[in-house]
Amino acid sequence: MTKNAIAIIPARGGSKRIPRKNIKDFFGKPLIAYSIEVALKSELFNKVIVSTDDDEVAKIARECGAEVPFIRPSELSDDFTGTGEVILHTVKYLQDQGEKFDYICTLYATAPLLQVKYLIEGFNTLKNSNARHSFSATSMPFPIQRTFKLTHSGRCQMFTPEHYMTRSQDLEEAYQDAGQFYWENINIQSSEIIFSKDSIPIILPRHLVQDIDTLEDWNRAEKLYEIYLFEGRLANRGKTVDYHNKKD
Repeated sequence: MTKNAIAIIPARGGSKRIPRKNIKDFFGKPLIAYSIEVALKSELFNKVIVSTDDDEVAKIARECGAEVPFIRPSELSDDFTGTGEVILHTVKYLQDQGEKFDYICTLYATAPLLQVKYLIEGFNTLKNSNARHSFSATSMPFPIQRTFKLTHSGRCQMFTPEHYMTRSQDLEEAYQDAGQFYWENINIQSSEIIFSKDSIPIILPRHLVQDIDTLEDWNRAEKLYEIYLFEGRLANRGKTVDYHNKKD
């Protein structure tokens, strides 16, 4: 496969709700290691770059096999800087160094359930289309038409009350961002947001999706990963040859 893509993993050192989240131990490895390892294993990328403002994050990222060609400036490392600005800064840096590429893949450092096959599917789907983006997504676990909000007085108010009596199976399925990877073909121009007609969602099973922003999220991610490991052991056990019953 011709490599004309780069992976960029934003991973600043500061995290308010889970301190040092990006390098916090997750089943024996720093959390960021999972995204780096999947990116390298996919063999899709010329470079796997980590953008960070933190020396310890940079050290760990390099130990995991990523490149950290710069320390991100402080003005791009506060609580208000968006991921898009961080990616643009990295792209400009690489282009100024003479790097050439057609595809960018933003990978979140907080995606231990990221799978190589879906990352590859995202790239191949985008490459064989006229879309600008492909990204990880998953189905909503409950019909959004039946959801409600809380009023200022703490009472319920449905978003779409006209669907109060509609059967769940008759409602259109909805999807959400899975927060794992975001592919971009930089040669295709679009003024649309990423959740639009110029993007192709790669649908992941819900048991492989967990955003990690709070400690509750972290605990749920650990439980999902334990299930993932258990299912992997079962699958490998099924492939074991039974030599007692093996025939010539």
